[in-house]
Amino acid sequence: MSSTGPAADAARAEFRTLMEAKGHAVENARAAVDRLEAAFAAGDLVRTPTLDLELGDLMRALEQDDGQKLGGKSAEAARFILKAIDRELANA
Repeated sequence: MSSTGPAADAARAEFRTLMEAKGHAVENARAAVDRLEAAFAAGDLVRTPTLDLELGDLMRALEQDDGQKLGGKSAEAARFILKAIDRELANA
């Protein structure tokens, strides 16, 4: 069952805004994940098993060693996974 109400709607809308923001896809992905984590912590959205898997995939795509810059493959993976998360948010 998906979360309802103004807080859930706002969290979904803010996630989409961050996901689609101009700028580097990796930084946008990190900001979008931070917003989702805040929504989960506040109880505005419910973490589904599918979201857990997708967020885990995204975090692996965003991993980097100290001083390492993430390249185009990470950015493309982040964009792809963010779109999947956005679709799943209807169930969160």
